[in-house]
Amino acid sequence: MQYEVHNAPLPVLVVKLEGGESVQCQKGAMSWMTPNIQMQTGIGGGKGLLGALGKMAKSAVTGESVFRNTYTAQGAGEIAFASTFPGDIIAFDTTTNPIVAQKSAYLANTAGVEMDIFFQKKLGAGFFGGEGFIMQKFHGNGTVFLEINGGVYCYDLAAGQSMLIDTGYLAAMEATCSMDIESVKGIGNALLGGEGLFNTRVTGPGKIWLQTMPAVALAGALIPYLPTSSN
Repeated sequence: MQYEVHNAPLPVLVVKLEGGESVQCQKGAMSWMTPNIQMQTGIGGGKGLLGALGKMAKSAVTGESVFRNTYTAQGAGEIAFASTFPGDIIAFDTTTNPIVAQKSAYLANTAGVEMDIFFQKKLGAGFFGGEGFIMQKFHGNGTVFLEINGGVYCYDLAAGQSMLIDTGYLAAMEATCSMDIESVKGIGNALLGGEGLFNTRVTGPGKIWLQTMPAVALAGALIPYLPTSSN
């Protein structure tokens, strides 16, 4: 299998498959493909009744579809997945480093990648940190493709080294990192500084990927220009 990402900041992931190779995604994610690729829809996240029930429970919590599409090439073929938001698409090898990402980041994955719920160990990190109490963890033997909103900047944090991150700017991190929240110091800074009351603190060891234009930031920038309804 080979893949390429083209045309950022409106990127598309193009995957070239040899006969018998497959790639998975959520329903509706495929943009185009050659006619010799066959689709099979099923419930991801395990086999049998317990696996199906577990997947349904995860989907109810994370908001992702319970159904996953598997595309398998009958001979050499090509399939493409376009991003749903201006930004970039990044491939992560989950074989040695499980990846934790925001819920909206998932685009596609190769066979062998498992997706699980990742709960923040501290409630505050989820309720106030802006990244969500529930994120997604990708692990196993394969590659997962994630959407990054806007541009991306990566830090490789040493053990004990931290980065303070504003709401929504954390796209992904290696599972070796930990997350907590930290309140903005000073009443005046919190109320008048325009940065909110809390920041997210991510501590290494491990890599983190930050995005430059979270969806919430873009929405906020567009609000003043949207027409308002009048009675």
